[in-house]
Amino acid sequence: MSENVQAAHTPEKSGAVNEIVEIVKTVVYALLIALFLRVIFFQPFTIPSASMEPNLYQGDYIIVSKYTYGYSRHSIPFSPRIFPGRILENVPQRGDIVVFKLPSDGHTDYVKRVIGLPGDRIQMKDGLLFINGQQVKRDSLGTKREESSFGAARDVTVYRETLPGGRTYVTNDYGTDGDLDNTETFVVPEKHYFMMGDNRDNSSDSRVAPEMQGVGYVPAENLVGKAQIILLSWYPGASIFKPWTWFLDARPSRFFHALK
Repeated sequence: MSENVQAAHTPEKSGAVNEIVEIVKTVVYALLIALFLRVIFFQPFTIPSASMEPNLYQGDYIIVSKYTYGYSRHSIPFSPRIFPGRILENVPQRGDIVVFKLPSDGHTDYVKRVIGLPGDRIQMKDGLLFINGQQVKRDSLGTKREESSFGAARDVTVYRETLPGGRTYVTNDYGTDGDLDNTETFVVPEKHYFMMGDNRDNSSDSRVAPEMQGVGYVPAENLVGKAQIILLSWYPGASIFKPWTWFLDARPSRFFHALK
C-alpha cells in the first residue's frame, strides 16, 4: 500500500519540482536581461555629494547611457581586464556630464563635466576658467545665501558659463580666493579628459592631482557613460528601509529632468 501511496504522490512532487525549476529559470533570464541592458544601454547611479550643484544634487537618481561613448572594460560590472581601450568609441563633447571610474583606483564612480579635451590647455585665474588661453564667458545670475559643506552658511553666486562651441550650463561659486581658484596650466594628454565639478569651490576634480586625493586627467578607457536624465530625486535622509521617506523626502520637481 505504501508503494501505491508513494506512486500517487509522485506526479505532484514532479509538478512542484518543475514549477520551482521554471521559477529559477525565469529569475535567471530576468537577471541576464537586466545585466545585458545595464552593460549595453543604460545604468542608474545615485549622486552622493554636492560637487555638481546646482545641476545635480545629493540624492538625485540619474540614468547614464552606456552606448554614447562606446564600451570599455569599465562598462562591465567589476571592470574585468578582458580587453584594453574602447570599442565602438565615440569621443565625448566638451560640456558633457560624464560618469567615470576614478583613475587612481579604477573602481570608484565619479560624475563631473568634461571641460578639457585632448591637447587643451586649462587654467583657473581668480576663479575664472580659461581654455586655450581664452576666458570662458560667464554671466552672473545672482547671489544667494545657503548652507555649504564648509560649515556655516555662505553667499554663493550662480553663473551661466558658455563654453567654446556654445554649450551653456550654470555653476556655483563661493568667491575667488579658494584653493582651486588659481591653478597652473594643465595640458590634457592624448586620450585623456579634464573633468570639473559645477560646484567649483567644492569639487575634487582634475584640478587636484591623484596623489592629493584628486582625480587628475581621466583616461578615455575610464569613461562609463553620459548622464542623460534625473529620473528621481530624494532629499538626504531618505532610506529604502523607511518607506514613508519615499514620499515625504521626495523632490518631485526634479523628476524626469533632462540634463545638459
